[in-house]
Amino acid sequence: MTSLDPRALRDAFGSFMTGVTVVTARDKTGAPVGFTANSFSSVSLDPPMLLVCPGRFLSSYEVFAECSHFAVNILAEGQQEVSNTFAGYKGNRFAKVAHSNGVYDLPLIDGALAQFCCETHQAIPAGDHTVLIGRVLAFSHTAGDGLGYVGGSYFSLGLEREMDAKVPTVCGAIISSGDKVLLEREGDAFRPVQISGAERGGQRNRLAKGLVKRGIHARIEQVYSSFNDAESKQHYTFFLALSDQHPAPEQAEWVSVADLPDLTFASKGIHHMMSRFAREAQTGDFALYLGDAERGDIHNFR
Repeated sequence: MTSLDPRALRDAFGSFMTGVTVVTARDKTGAPVGFTANSFSSVSLDPPMLLVCPGRFLSSYEVFAECSHFAVNILAEGQQEVSNTFAGYKGNRFAKVAHSNGVYDLPLIDGALAQFCCETHQAIPAGDHTVLIGRVLAFSHTAGDGLGYVGGSYFSLGLEREMDAKVPTVCGAIISSGDKVLLEREGDAFRPVQISGAERGGQRNRLAKGLVKRGIHARIEQVYSSFNDAESKQHYTFFLALSDQHPAPEQAEWVSVADLPDLTFASKGIHHMMSRFAREAQTGDFALYLGDAERGDIHNFR
């Protein structure tokens, strides 16, 4: 049998757009455990059943493979930090995330779009994962948009629909790597990487394709800023993005985040955005800005 490239296979699986969940339980001592998963599916309405697939690489794998009860929390848009915490934080995850207790004392994530408390129906070993099937004992649900995930990046349908409705003409990315940001020159001024001529809808895909065409390798994350700029007579939508591309691609350079407020940018609106990015980068607490170059609203991602 022909062997498959694991990295290519993972990328192919990752092209399927999913929601993001946090699966929780308690170990034998009663301590809460949890992990981030997009391998979630409803199974049946009668009886009410769902499934998740904990991987053998999890430090808590044995807990979930042997648990009698577990909970699934479907994250809402803006809960990227919750997802990141349960995906990689090595300390006390529940100390960083607001939560409460549900049926059978199962930990439930505050602000989740939906929460399901389950009794384990079956745990089926399947390769490097286990298919954990649960019978739903109790659930809650609130209206809203869920946090999405595709191609290794988060997306938010609610926020991005709002962005698309504004028909921006220019989209771009604030691409960071450690304490540096990738900038381009525009005459004597700087600007973040931009892709001109974006039409209504599909900005993320257009940006991704535009970056690839220019030889820029970056993982696009959430929308960061969308604003009208009277000075340049443009509407801009910028995403956050991460890259480990060194040295910088052609016609771009890595600049220290700390230097951003003192640089000259192509417009005041861009300068305000980059100065805000420099402030927020100090704590890692980024927020979405909607408005114009001078006034607007801040929407926290958390």
